[in-house]
Amino acid sequence: MGRFLPPDHSKGDERTLGGYMAVHARPAAFEGADGASYSVDIAVDETGDTAAPVGAYIIFLRWGAGDPRVVGHLESDFIARARTEDEARALVGALSLDETKHLLDELIRASRPAVGERPWWDVMREENEGP
Repeated sequence: MGRFLPPDHSKGDERTLGGYMAVHARPAAFEGADGASYSVDIAVDETGDTAAPVGAYIIFLRWGAGDPRVVGHLESDFIARARTEDEARALVGALSLDETKHLLDELIRASRPAVGERPWWDVMREENEGP
């Protein structure tokens, strides 16, 4: 069950990814260029680099239309590399929400099949949307 938590603006700048998550105590969410809803999280993994062994990247979870379930995801490449997990997360968390949304839309566009490989109705919808 959901609950309302008032934002705590003392926890950061809500215009950044990490600040938003801290202020609102929940992941940021966006509507992607494909019209789907995405929630955002910062993930970390080993880089294999002894100078910066931890890398951080963004994972976008795609939600089903009308369904409260994850139906897919997109991941960025490493955005930051650092000595510790906290450092790497902080570097990615400093991205603005606008930069994060731009990255999501780039990943959506890059994941789409070429025009000849998509159903005709998807191509027609895009042509009717205009620039």
